[in-house]
Amino acid sequence: MIKILHLSDIHLGSTTHGQINPQTGLNTRLEDFTKALTTCIDRAISEPADLVLFGGDAFPDATPAPVVQQLFATQFRRLADAQIPTVLLVGNHDQHSQGQGGASLAIYRSLAVPGFVVGDRLETHRLTTKAGDVQVITLPWLTRSALLTRGDTDGLSMAEVGSLLIEKLKVVLEGEIRQLDPEIPTVLLAHVMVDRATYGAERFLAAGKGFTIPLNLLCREEFDYVALGHVHRHQVLFENPLVVYPGSIERVDFGEEKEDKGYCWLEVSKGKTKFEFCALKTRPFRTVKIDVTAEEHPEASILAKLAGVDLTEAIARLIYIVKPEQIGQIDHQVLHQAMNKAHNYAIIPEVVNPINRVRLPELNRGEILDPISALKAYLSGRADLKIYEEDLVLATQALLEGTSLEISEKISSQPLDSRSLDRSQTQLTIQL
Repeated sequence: MIKILHLSDIHLGSTTHGQINPQTGLNTRLEDFTKALTTCIDRAISEPADLVLFGGDAFPDATPAPVVQQLFATQFRRLADAQIPTVLLVGNHDQHSQGQGGASLAIYRSLAVPGFVVGDRLETHRLTTKAGDVQVITLPWLTRSALLTRGDTDGLSMAEVGSLLIEKLKVVLEGEIRQLDPEIPTVLLAHVMVDRATYGAERFLAAGKGFTIPLNLLCREEFDYVALGHVHRHQVLFENPLVVYPGSIERVDFGEEKEDKGYCWLEVSKGKTKFEFCALKTRPFRTVKIDVTAEEHPEASILAKLAGVDLTEAIARLIYIVKPEQIGQIDHQVLHQAMNKAHNYAIIPEVVNPINRVRLPELNRGEILDPISALKAYLSGRADLKIYEEDLVLATQALLEGTSLEISEKISSQPLDSRSLDRSQTQLTIQL
């Protein structure tokens, strides 16, 4: 059995909701992410693991600050010192904005770190571990330009381009599979957005820069495990073979407030895989939300609500809904005193707007839409823009793809109602 530690989406360098630690001079969130990474590497060395697979997105962007690179390198160097082979996959955040190269991880290839493989292209790596050989197919974050030329897509609709992309990927992946040694365990390591996954902010952040992979493309009997990266929520998409997102190792924002963070521990042999998700102890996020519009004493109601929540060393936010005439009844200094046990916090008053706002009742609470879906949902409630809907969607798709689009005669020649040009009339507030 080959023991494997599978982690992903480290995002080292994310400093949102942090503050400067006066003792170290570092942002406290950078320290939180480093602590989580250190715990993962500790497990790999103490067990020990025979192989470490990193599923991509080492940093928030492709050009991290030197101190962040140093912290990352310090931990992964420990694996090299322990002679544990490691595969570093290139994710979307590891690439330049043009989608070229794995800038933030390329140095590991340049330095020829012993036992380290940088997966910045679709290819198969045969690795020798202390427990035997293993084949790892690396599938980094792919953009449309990685598989198609502009000539390939001339005259095609967005749906047709998507289908062509999948067909191209099927052919290339099949070529790798046919070269596998059937006697050796095989792992597919992929930084992808799978159609059956439960998404969070990843879908919005990657919109227009990649494409969605059908799950059935990954569920091949030749694979003993499919190690995924990109989606921050841990989830098992399929069981034979196991297709798994370990999720991120720390919370990036409040959208991940209720998610467990951790890594996966595996024991893999040909035709058999034992799997365990290992949760990490991370800094909690806490949201306290209260509607006091019907309360006679709104401040007292807010304080009572806060008293029932443990905010100690948490990243917290207080959201309270009030009527305009109640604002003077609430002392913000008192609220700050009640929140100061948190590591970091925000106080967010939401004043009820007497003017009716656009509502989209078909949205689920907390749902995050990609830009195209959000635009379509908005346009569904705008009868005055119905005639322009198709053109607006096409123009938005072209904008996300970074391609040019000729505006149709309909939208360029049709006179616009003055109300349609009024910015105040076209703003959207989604109430969830």
